[in-house]
Amino acid sequence: MTAEKRPPAGAAVLRGEITTAIRRALMQELAAAGYGRLSIEAVARRAGVSKTAIYRRWSSKLDLVLDVVSAVAGRKLPLLDTGTLDGDVRLLLLVVTGALGHPLASQIIPDLLAEAARNPQIAGTLQGALNDYQERIGEIVVGRAVERGELPAGADPRAAADLIVGPVYWRLAIARVPLEPAELPRMAEAAVAALRVACAESDTAVRSSQR
Repeated sequence: MTAEKRPPAGAAVLRGEITTAIRRALMQELAAAGYGRLSIEAVARRAGVSKTAIYRRWSSKLDLVLDVVSAVAGRKLPLLDTGTLDGDVRLLLLVVTGALGHPLASQIIPDLLAEAARNPQIAGTLQGALNDYQERIGEIVVGRAVERGELPAGADPRAAADLIVGPVYWRLAIARVPLEPAELPRMAEAAVAALRVACAESDTAVRSSQR
């Protein structure tokens, strides 16, 4: 007989709630003050905990920021399987637009990108997160399109991710110009057209090299 798995004890639940509160407070403080003016004291005040509670979990401001950024970047993408490449790309753009357009993200991302130019550890974390994101998009969207026969087997997932997400990232994170809902279908259509052309050229080049 299999023993029932007991739920976490009260102390464990409380510790988890404190960690969640600290992470949430960090994101809010990053958006309000930026990395340069961020302090453990301010995060502790916003989270309603002591500085000791933070230092038990993270050794420094940088350690805290890197951990939280990695955790946010590592979140799973929602299921993107509409049955067609066009539908998957449109849904992906909707998800990315929602994430980049979030008030916290719109403040935090430009600040961290600027800080990354001065801090190799932040730069490395952000680069790793972006690489992982590109790979996940490739596995989900491009992989399924190849299985359906919509794209050739030689499609480059990383290049595909750039073509799909790049324009939205530029608009929201760099130019910081809001996207109207009506623009998304047109952007998805343009991304899919560019993706098909790029993949066809890549496939042709591969075939030529094999002759």
